[in-house]
Amino acid sequence: MAGKARWTDALVVAILITLAITVLPAHADEPVVRAVLFHSPNCPHCHYVVNEVLVPLTEQHGEALQILAADTSQPGGHRLYQAAVEAFGIPPERRGVPTLIVGETVLVGSLEIPEQFPSLIEQGLAGGSVDWPAIPGLAEMLAGAEPRATATPTAVPTPALPLTLFTNVPSDTGANVARDPLGNSLSIAVLCGMVLSVGWVAIRGVRVWRGQGGPSSEANPPAWKAWGVPVLCALGLVAAGYLTYVETRQVEPICGPVGDCIAVQQSEYALLFGVLPVAVLGVMGYVAILAAWAWGRFGRGRLAEWAPLALFGMALFGTLFSIYLTFLEPFVVGATCAWCLTSAVTMTLVLLLVAEEGWKALRAQVSMSRSG
Repeated sequence: MAGKARWTDALVVAILITLAITVLPAHADEPVVRAVLFHSPNCPHCHYVVNEVLVPLTEQHGEALQILAADTSQPGGHRLYQAAVEAFGIPPERRGVPTLIVGETVLVGSLEIPEQFPSLIEQGLAGGSVDWPAIPGLAEMLAGAEPRATATPTAVPTPALPLTLFTNVPSDTGANVARDPLGNSLSIAVLCGMVLSVGWVAIRGVRVWRGQGGPSSEANPPAWKAWGVPVLCALGLVAAGYLTYVETRQVEPICGPVGDCIAVQQSEYALLFGVLPVAVLGVMGYVAILAAWAWGRFGRGRLAEWAPLALFGMALFGTLFSIYLTFLEPFVVGATCAWCLTSAVTMTLVLLLVAEEGWKALRAQVSMSRSG
């Protein structure tokens, strides 16, 4: 493991010195603006910033604009980012990718970078030059590396773009979890609880199918059980609705003391099929569950008889999908979103509330179809 770390550090140094010597030439008498971009390959906002903002800017300014990109999902890039966080005093609510540092200015997100970076470039070129940001370790790496380094940096898919990425190293599950031990431990605990809950639901289904589940419905269910579904759905709508607002308005989420919601929301898994924000799907799910609950409680006729089964099916799907997303947070993304965990726990509680009646409704429908 130590050998791999040394190899990675050496590769990063080689890439940096190659970048300084061969990739980013600049005439001494011409002004140059230099910036550092922190990004992640799993971040759709990063892809937008690179392809829609930085590529046109580098095409416009040519050698006068030089950008070094550090992949924070890799050890070298992550250490450089942590050094930048400490050096520039980046507060927790503004930590995440994409982050662009030019001079003493820190830009975060796919709104600030396109809005402010072009004017910062113009100001820097007009004022002379803007050198690399004062990130501890960056200057030493550039000054101390051997000029004979021959590593070829990996570039984004635009040959003319002087944007060099640290070479990717396969991610390690243990390292992902270790990025946020407290937050990811919470995710793992919630994940275990959700899996156990689904197991309990399956056991209840077997008992109901064997006729051990009691009558098909309770004449006077307790108030907490009768109104638990809409209360939980309201809580879920708050969590999913806030994340929908974050995704659709491109704002930075308020994460709280545990986890890193920014990293989770900027990962590729925040979008379904790369298009639909997962949070929007959550809002749609809670609304559909509320509609099924209301129809089953206040409706009449054949559709009302199907409502418990529809409610159970949607809650089961939502819980299974939440298990998948919760698994991704600690083991793949390496970050935990408290809002996502709130929605996952809420959906699981809805499933526990409606499971038995859902199994009974399914058994009744199967019996009717067989007898009819």
